[in-house]
This record gives sequence, C-alpha cells and structure tokens, in this order.
Amino acid sequence: MVQVEKKQEKIDYDMEEKIDYVFKVVVIGDSAVGKTQILSRFSKNEFCFDSKSTIGVEFQTRTVTINGKVIKAQIWDTAGQERYRAVTSAYYRGALGAMLVYDITKRQSFDHVAKWVEELRAHADTSIVIMLVGNKGDLVDLRMVPTEDAVEFAEDQGLFFSETSALTGENVESAFIKLLEEINSVISKKALECGNGYYDATKLKGSNVDVILGAELEISEMKKLSSCSC
Repeated sequence: MVQVEKKQEKIDYDMEEKIDYVFKVVVIGDSAVGKTQILSRFSKNEFCFDSKSTIGVEFQTRTVTINGKVIKAQIWDTAGQERYRAVTSAYYRGALGAMLVYDITKRQSFDHVAKWVEELRAHADTSIVIMLVGNKGDLVDLRMVPTEDAVEFAEDQGLFFSETSALTGENVESAFIKLLEEINSVISKKALECGNGYYDATKLKGSNVDVILGAELEISEMKKLSSCSC
C-alpha cells in the first residue's frame, strides 16, 4: 500500500516538474447556481449533495495536457453575494479565463449574466476568454432559460457557450477543456507577437509551491476585504 502511494506521489511530482503554463481561471455568477459543484466535478470528479455556500474565496487546481503543453489550471471560486464585491480587483488579477455560470431553472440568474460580463470587462484583462455556462441541465422539466436565449447572448457578446450538469457531470469536462484550449490559443498568439515564442505573463515562474503560495496570499487579502464589506 505504501509503495503504491509513493509511486503515485512520484507521478504527481513528475507532472508538476513538467508544467509549461499556469492558467488562472475565475468562476463567477449568482449565488447557488452551482459554481462550486462544477469546479468540484472538474477538479475532483465529485458532487457534494450537502454542499454549503462558498464563504469568501477558494481555489482548486487540475493539470491537463493541451496541444502538447502541460497546463496547470488554477481555478478560483468565490461567493456570488453582493457583499463580496469588494474582492473584485484582487479576484480578477491575472485571470486569463472566466467561467460565467447561471442556473437554467432560475431566469433571474441568467438576467444577471450581462452584469457579470460588464464587471469582467471592467476589471479583467481585455483578452480574457469567457465561457458562458448554463448549469443544472439535468433539471429539464424545471427549465426557465431557453437554450436559444443563451446562445443568442453568447454570440452577441463574443462568448463561448455550453450547458452542463454538475450532478451528472455532463459537459463539465468539455466546457473547461474548451476554455483552457482557447486560453492556450490566445497565449500562443501573444507569444508569436512577442517574436520569441515566450509570453512572460503566463509562463510558470519558480516552483509550483511558489504559485500556490502566491494564490493563498491573494486569497487571504481578499478575505480581509470581504470581511470589511459586510
């Protein structure tokens, strides 16, 4: 048993050593649309039936290979409540992608999507890649947001779109992978524009520990801000 665990640890370590890029992705949207569940499904392939609302900010990671590059997705999750809006600047800092989630059974959560896009465009990098996601696709009988409405909005705003179910896992993997692929495409173009095939903003600096500690410091900063905004 110990030998198996050590072997897995070695595989994980080898993967970390080969990381080419770290992509920061933020998950946003109204409260209770399933942001944390989608993230949990992608990062751990888990669904928690007694999940509680996210308090402040958390992040999880997953390493994938895209077009021959080993990419560590550092995915940030925050509460959707207004009282956490004070964390905005720090939350979006360095984000290359965003997954904007609404609940297909709650029309209001979709009506607020435009406001979230506006916030992204105001605080995030202009080249950020946005994936609009209609979650809870398994609740077809309770649908309040027609797919056509979301497709039209996504096309109008230049967003990518997918409908998912964190409960069943349907399309969660493909939505995240598509988002990471598009981020990688943007980064590749920027590297070519630099003329040397190197884009400093997303190249992994230092060890993975440095990256994680940096994220934890930012999270600590944001929690302080959110506690002051209650």
